[in-house]
Amino acid sequence: MEIAATAPALLSQRTAPSRPPRSRGRHLPMVVKLAYRNLFHDRLSFFVTIVGILFSVVLVAIQSGIYLGSANKIATIIDAAPADLWVVPLGTKSLDDPSFLSGRERYMALSVPGVADSEDMIVSFARWRKPLGGETTVLLIGTEANSPKALPTNIIAGSIGALDAPNTVAIDRSYFNDLGVSKLDDHAEINGTAVKLVAITKRVRSFTTLPFVFTSLDEARQLSGANQEQATYQRVSLLPGADIETVRKDIATRLPDTEVLTQAEFRTRSQDYWLKQTGAGAALDAGKLLGLIVGIVIVAQTLYSSTKDHINEFATLRALGAGAGYIVKVILIQAVLSGLIGYVLGMALALAAIHFAQDTKLTIIMTAPLAAQLFAITIGMCIFAAISAIIKVVRIDPAVVFSR
Repeated sequence: MEIAATAPALLSQRTAPSRPPRSRGRHLPMVVKLAYRNLFHDRLSFFVTIVGILFSVVLVAIQSGIYLGSANKIATIIDAAPADLWVVPLGTKSLDDPSFLSGRERYMALSVPGVADSEDMIVSFARWRKPLGGETTVLLIGTEANSPKALPTNIIAGSIGALDAPNTVAIDRSYFNDLGVSKLDDHAEINGTAVKLVAITKRVRSFTTLPFVFTSLDEARQLSGANQEQATYQRVSLLPGADIETVRKDIATRLPDTEVLTQAEFRTRSQDYWLKQTGAGAALDAGKLLGLIVGIVIVAQTLYSSTKDHINEFATLRALGAGAGYIVKVILIQAVLSGLIGYVLGMALALAAIHFAQDTKLTIIMTAPLAAQLFAITIGMCIFAAISAIIKVVRIDPAVVFSR
């Protein structure tokens, strides 16, 4: 339906105020009708617009989900093994940037007033030799088996208690192909020592390509070549009511060659190192920006073309008394309707992709706040894209109606 056909109706509404008002529950406002019919008038242009918005939503949603998933993966071990304070070697960039402490840190930490406990934790690079040949590097993690903060978590086969036995390990199911194993009781070698798989986890994966391999604290020390007093990190727990800053200063004074970090500080430091200092986060941000640019360009081009094709009809409305603001509303409603449809379809596709990626090495997370932000970004993108069409329509000279 051409917009010109609706112009007399608009004029009659403005010049006949005595007519009883119609129920808005049964009849849409004329401005919404104009936007709806104008949007769907050219089906091909409408399809192109929706595809552009859909692509933009999917790209931004996936890139944002990967960013959030990457941040969570970087902090996987820190979140699974929480502590009030972490004592780490001086200059540690992230949890998977390990080096050994001297060996006296646990006792020094326990001697500080306000400290309830301090647990050793080993994190070390190691060589994994596959059963059928070939080697790969893994990240070996060892904790006290009888600790309530013992690792690993989310075990789906075997048990954490089985790690008490010598030469036993646990790995995630997603690393079977990388490590050349396929089931419980399979054997391999770590740094030349034979080990047996006794526990399997699900979705406990590292941000880097290095698989996590979990074992007991004593076994980790033996496999990594550390002495019986050494650890990579100390996980310090405080007594109820202890002031964390006071305890931290006391520990730092007694251990000058270490850093004492809170749980949040160590988590943030690890995430910042991988997402900001290495450039990984910048690559994900570039992908999100690309998606926004694509969406804006396609929506802007479509709305501008639609406005240009119906320029005479818009001029007719102006000649019949419709203000520029009224026509701007038509264009903005078109943009919002496009954004709504594109967002719903794009988010549905993105959620499907996230679902199928759950058991892969690629972790993509979608949360309600992130979905709400994406919705606001999508609508804002479409409104911004409508600027070119709005500039065109506010410059219409109603006199062009009489020149035809």
